[in-house]
This record gives sequence, C-alpha cells and structure tokens, in this order.
Amino acid sequence: MKTVIFANGELRDLAGARGMIEARDRLIAADGGARHCRAMGLTPHVVVGDFDSLSPDERADLERSGARMVAHPARKDETDLELALRLAIAERAGDILVLGAFGGRWDQTLANLLLLALFPSTLPPAAGGAGAGPRLRLADGAQQIYLIRGQAQIEGRIGDTVSLIPIGGDARGVTTTGLEYSLTGGALPFGRTLGVSNVLVSEKATVTIRDGMVLCVVISN
Repeated sequence: MKTVIFANGELRDLAGARGMIEARDRLIAADGGARHCRAMGLTPHVVVGDFDSLSPDERADLERSGARMVAHPARKDETDLELALRLAIAERAGDILVLGAFGGRWDQTLANLLLLALFPSTLPPAAGGAGAGPRLRLADGAQQIYLIRGQAQIEGRIGDTVSLIPIGGDARGVTTTGLEYSLTGGALPFGRTLGVSNVLVSEKATVTIRDGMVLCVVISN
C-alpha cells in the first residue's frame, strides 16, 4: 500500500494518473487537490489545508462522502502540500506518490520540487535496503520525479528518458548502470545540463552518489 497525495496544481493526464492508483492506497488531498480525486471518481480519506480553494458546497460534499477534514488557519508557515506530506509522515507512510504538483504558479511548482529534498531523511528505509527505489515521488502521467541521495534504482521501459539534475551543489562520485551515457565515479556540476536527456537501455538502472543529491526525472516514451 502507498499513500497518494493530490496537490492543487495541474493534472493533465488524468487517465494516466488514475492508472497509478490501487484500490488499497491511502488517499490524502491537499485542499483543492480534492477535485482531482473526485474527477477520478474517488473520495479522499483525508483533506488537509486552509480550504481557501474549496467552496462550502465542495467541502460539504466531501464530508458527506466520508472524507476527514483537517483544517488549518490561512496564516501558516507551510503550503497545503507540505501539510499533507507531514500528515502522511505522521501516519508512517511508506511509498508516497504526489499528483498535481506542477503547473500554474512557478513559485508553487519550485517549492513543491524542493519538498523532495526535505523529506527523504524522515522516511523509513526502503524495503530491501540501498537501491530499492524512491520513497517519495511527484508524477503527472508519463512523467515522474524524485530525489536520489546515496543509491537508488530506476525502473522503466527501454528507451525511456532519464535526467539527473544536481540540486544544492555538485553531485560527486556518481556511478550509473543501465543508462546509455554512463558515469563511473564522475561528477554532475550544479547548474550544468550534463545529466539531462539520458536513455534507459535496461528496464532497471542504478544510480550511486558519493556526495550530494540529484533530482531524477523519468519520462515514459
């Protein structure tokens, strides 16, 4: 079971996103993200936020449908998505999938991406230890993004696009397998595009980083 969080950004590939959700998944909506959930014919288990994006009728409908409403004041230090992530962590979530985190305001999109750097250290170790895969990822249909520290496994189809983008400084001691353009103990300099538009040559690839971290973007082709 994983936790799926619906953010209040754009979700262009509704059908593709719906295919990533299983019946047993825990569903959390960040304020207006509840609309994405309802558009899929689903009811979130919890809706969290200051509810400035939901009308009174929408809130009443969610409550009638059994959603638990967790209200926060409008004057707060966190975005609704960060509140939803913190709730998922408090519930001891394992894998977390965030949908609808992109589009609209650039500041919100950038803040959502940077949340990836905030949470990995608070998550339990991935099953199987190092290289077992991401625990927190943002997705929009054919595209997904997650943060890699240490070691991770990338899964997809041969020919999928993979980009490794350093964040917070250079990534050093980078070794990859299963990618067309490989690195062995190399560096991905911060601000450079060296790691953009690589290609999976195997259904499973690995990335190991000695120092630093990267955003990993996987695009299904």
